[in-house]
Amino acid sequence: MQTSKVEIEVDTQRIMGTLASPDTGVPGVLFLHGWAGSQERDLQRAREISALGSVCLTFDMRGHAETLSQQRYVTRGDNLNDALAAYDALAAHPSIDPNSIGVIGSSYGGYLAAILTSLRPVRWLALRVPALYRDADWDVPKFSLDRKDLAEYRSSIVSANDNKALDVSRRFRGDVLIVSSENDDLVPHAAIASYRSAFINARSLTSRIISGADHALSTPESQKAYDSLLLGWFREMILGAR
Repeated sequence: MQTSKVEIEVDTQRIMGTLASPDTGVPGVLFLHGWAGSQERDLQRAREISALGSVCLTFDMRGHAETLSQQRYVTRGDNLNDALAAYDALAAHPSIDPNSIGVIGSSYGGYLAAILTSLRPVRWLALRVPALYRDADWDVPKFSLDRKDLAEYRSSIVSANDNKALDVSRRFRGDVLIVSSENDDLVPHAAIASYRSAFINARSLTSRIISGADHALSTPESQKAYDSLLLGWFREMILGAR
């Protein structure tokens, strides 16, 4: 397995990423980290999935890591553009099969990953504690969104008719993994149920709850449980596609 640093051009800026790939990698896997996260949390998972015979790309969205100074100003639209630019950089890799690309998103990254499936071909979609946001205020900086209002919104079942991310999920026809945390105080079970209910056209839907885990997977045990779930699911998906 080899790793190499890449610069991804988006709008008038550049964001940093890391490619992990084996010599024989054909499927591609894109990682989207959560709000206030970074690609560092995904690197080990990328290495493990890369070892299955895939090319993985992790990257830092604007407003994070080296561009943290922009966090108060970036919008969901900005970060979606980051995700699209990263997807295109991954798809341009010479070893990639464009019909075999997976996206892994955590929390805010899961929300963006769901929307991305309407704009780029995605075969496998893995969402860990995917966040849910109102369609309104799309161009308002993410940092400025009303957290109390978001908490209330996520605490009730939301229809796919009333939410862009869920409407896109309803039209997705690939394989889906949804992982939730038993003690999540940011993305409650109602929000997870809204996503599960939306994926009515998915080729397959796997849903798992990590017992005792919080939103951030703060304990080594929770991290290990998620790593095992994710790696096992992708092993099944990637090997089953060959």
